[in-house]
Amino acid sequence: MTNIKRLFDGELQVVNMGSKTFAKELAAQGVGVVDVDWQPPAGGDSRLLDALDRLEGREEAEAANREAVERIAAARPVLVDLQAAHRVVPGMTGRTILHAGPPVTWERMCGPMRGAIMGALLYEGWARDEKEAAALAASGEIVFSPCHEHQAVGPMAGIISPSMPVFIIENVTHGNRAFCTMNEGLGKVLRYGAYSPDVISKLKWMETVLAPALREAIQLSGGIDIRAMIAQALHMGDECHNRNKAGTSLLIRTLAPYLVRTATPPDTLAQVLSFIDGNDHFFLNLSMPACKAIMDAAHGIPHSTVVTTMARNGTDFGIRVSGLGDRWFTAPAEIVDGLYFPGYTSADANPDIGDSAITETTGIGGFAMAGAPAIVQFVGGTVADAGRYTNLMYEITLAESRSFTIPQLNFRGTPTAIDLRKVMSTGVLPHINTGIAHREAGVGQVGAGLVRPPRVCFENALLAMAESVK
Repeated sequence: MTNIKRLFDGELQVVNMGSKTFAKELAAQGVGVVDVDWQPPAGGDSRLLDALDRLEGREEAEAANREAVERIAAARPVLVDLQAAHRVVPGMTGRTILHAGPPVTWERMCGPMRGAIMGALLYEGWARDEKEAAALAASGEIVFSPCHEHQAVGPMAGIISPSMPVFIIENVTHGNRAFCTMNEGLGKVLRYGAYSPDVISKLKWMETVLAPALREAIQLSGGIDIRAMIAQALHMGDECHNRNKAGTSLLIRTLAPYLVRTATPPDTLAQVLSFIDGNDHFFLNLSMPACKAIMDAAHGIPHSTVVTTMARNGTDFGIRVSGLGDRWFTAPAEIVDGLYFPGYTSADANPDIGDSAITETTGIGGFAMAGAPAIVQFVGGTVADAGRYTNLMYEITLAESRSFTIPQLNFRGTPTAIDLRKVMSTGVLPHINTGIAHREAGVGQVGAGLVRPPRVCFENALLAMAESVK
C-alpha cells in the first residue's frame, strides 16, 4: 500500500494504450499523458486471433510467399499487340460483356456501370436505342463477367465488349498475358456510364482508326517494355494510377518513331498523336494490365497469403488471395474520401469503382505516393501525407520492389506483395487513390481521393485461409 500511496502522491506521468477517452479525461485534469496509437491484433476478435495463430510460422505458407514474391519480382510485362477482344481474351464468347470488380448482376449494378453496359450494347449493334439496350441487359441474354476472371482489367466501369480493341500485355518471364481497352480520355465517356451518340462515335473511331495505327506501330517496335516505362515514370513524378503525365509522355516518345513508319495517312497520324497527347491518363490502360500480368503470375500458389486482386464494381469491393484460388471475398464498396470538383459533393458520389486498384496491389499507385507529391493536389492531403501513406504500406507487405523505386526514399523499392496476415495483425488497410464517379450514368468524374477496402473482406479471407490448413 505504501508504494501505491507514494505513486499517487507524486506527479503522475501516464501512458495510455487503447481507448482515447482515458487520455482525454486525464489531459482535461492536467495529468501528463502520452497516448499510444495501439490496437490489439485483428481488433481483438478471438476468431481472427485464432486464425492468425493457426497461420503463424507455417513453413508451407512461408515457402509459398517466397515463391509469390519472386514471381512478382521477376515478372516483365511487355506490350506486344492490340487486337479485338473477341480474338484474344479468354472466354470472350457470344454475347459476353466484361466489367470491373467482383461478380455483380444487372439488378445490383450501380448507375455508371449500367450506363456503360448499355453503351456497349449500342456500340456492338445489339440494341438500337436506350430502351432496347436496357431491356436486353435485363433479359438474361447477356453474360456479365468480371474482367479479372478473363485475364483482363478495366478502369471505372471497366467494360469490355467483343469488338473493343484491347492492349495485349505479355509477361515474358512467365508467359501469361493480360488485356485492357484503350483509355477514352475524360469527360462524358463510356467508363463513367455515358452512352450518347458522341460516345459511341468516339469508340468506333478508336476501333477503326486509332487501333490499326497503334497496332502496326506496336508490331514494328517488336514489343514495348512497360515495366521499364513504369519504373522511369515513377522517377518523373507519376505513381501510375491517378498521375500518368510522365508515362503517357514516355509512351508517345517511344511510339512516335514507329507510327511515322506505318501506312497511316499524315492527317490520321496527326489525329492519333493529338488524341494520346491530349489524354494524360492514356498510359493508365497500360500500367493496369502490366500490373495484372505481374500479379496473375503470383496467383494460385497453394498456401500463399499474398493478396493478388483488389477490385471494385461500384456496388461491392472484392479481393482474391493467391492461396485461395479464384474465390472472391466481398463487402459493400465505400464512398471515397477526397476532393470534389466545383459543384459536386459526396452526396453525388458513387461508391468506389474500377479495377485500377490492381496498381496498388502490385505496389504502385497509392503505395508509391511518396514519389508523386503533386498527386495530393488531385486527391487531397499534403506532401507529408503522401510519404506517410507509402511508409505505412511497408507494414503490410512482404517485400520491396526490385523494379519500382522511389527517389524521395533514397530509391527504396515500393512496398509490394500485400500479406493478408499482416493486414489483419496490424489493422492497417491498403491505401488506394482513385477517381470518384458520379452516381448517375454518364455525368463523369466528380473528384478524386483516397479509399481503403472494407476490413471484412480481409477478415473473411483470413478465416478461409485458416480453414484451409486445418
